[in-house]
Amino acid sequence: MQSIDNALDKLSKSKFRSSFHLKAKDIKYIDEKGMEKIRSHAEDFIEKKLAPAYPENDGKQTPMKNHPVFIAQHACACCCRGCLEKWYKVPKGRELTKVQQEKIVNLLMAWIEREYNSYKNQ
Repeated sequence: MQSIDNALDKLSKSKFRSSFHLKAKDIKYIDEKGMEKIRSHAEDFIEKKLAPAYPENDGKQTPMKNHPVFIAQHACACCCRGCLEKWYKVPKGRELTKVQQEKIVNLLMAWIEREYNSYKNQ
């Protein structure tokens, strides 16, 4: 089991995964909604779009823009079941447990908080 810091460090070494960053409109959205609302959105997206054993449109269910959680999902390789399998050895064809969903949300939120803080400290 890898820590969030280890996962983020590994992801940062991927040219593709490290190319994702929050933009000004994402930061503004977080400022308007607050981190707890963003977490709530992440929980909802993961439960509905990633947790099922066979998600609808798997591999295409996560947009690449228009919400901080979507950006985080791509940056953290939590955008589809194929990426979860490749990066975290979570097998396809099995519904994600509540614990797995919580770990994914925690990873996404850690990435979002780092991006947010980095943007605010520029």
